[in-house]
Formats: sequence, C-alpha cells, structure tokens
Amino acid sequence: MIVEAQVTIKGSKAAVWAAIARIEDAAEILSGVESIEVLEKPANGLVGLRWRETRMYFGKPATVEKRVTDAAENEFYKTRAESDGFLFLSTLSISEDGRSVTLTSSHETKPQSFLARLRASPMFLFKGVIRKALLQDLNDVKSAVERGSPPAA
Repeated sequence: MIVEAQVTIKGSKAAVWAAIARIEDAAEILSGVESIEVLEKPANGLVGLRWRETRMYFGKPATVEKRVTDAAENEFYKTRAESDGFLFLSTLSISEDGRSVTLTSSHETKPQSFLARLRASPMFLFKGVIRKALLQDLNDVKSAVERGSPPAA
C-alpha cells in the first residue's frame, strides 16, 4: 500500500532541507514525534543515519527503528524500517517550480510474512489515517520553515 501527501511551502529548497534533514531534532518540529534516539550517525551526509523514533498511535507509544538508505542534498531522502513482519519505505522529496517549493511524503507498507499479509488485507481502511499523519508532518515542516525557524545546527 502506498500513501502520499504534499504541501506547498513559501521558502527555499535549502530552508526546507535544513528542516527535514536534522532528523535528530524532528521531535522539536513534528508534533507527532514524541522522541528521537540517534543510534548511528554517518561521518557526512544522511545515508547510513539510524535512529529510533517514537510516535503516539491510537493513544499508545509506538517505537520503530529507521535508517536513511538514499539521499541527495536539497532533493530527497529515503528511509527503511521493519516491524511486526512489515517493511516500511518512506521518501521525503523537495521540488521547486520557480515560485514555490513542494514537499512530498510517500509511505509504502509491504507485508513480509504470511501473517503480515493476512493482517495487511484490511489496511486500506487505515490509508486515510496514514495520509492524515503524513500531512500533519508536512504542515509542521511548513510552519517551521515559514516561521524561519528550522532547528539549530
């Protein structure tokens, strides 16, 4: 299942990148993130960054370990996480049309086991919930960038 959301931001690609690439500070920007614990940090860039992210889902904390698998500065980064027999692939990408910047979030859920495939059958019912969460994250980034306050380096 793939879910996508996007938002238009008044700002530069560099400002949007500054807000999304400081993953260790995500809990300061994203209202849905309770905490971030960096587990492994690459010498430079984002590829190889590994962290634990805790969010509230249905009133309960849910923690997943994520890692950046691919990135291009001021363009995009991709993450991978695995939990309960599912593979979660996410991409945050930035595009510009000369007048505005668009930040797009794409989330793909892939069941990896027989049990996960069974549990995945009603997942389409949660597509709206996932899209709403993605949109909240994007709007939180938009607010931070438009206020001119991405996290400090």
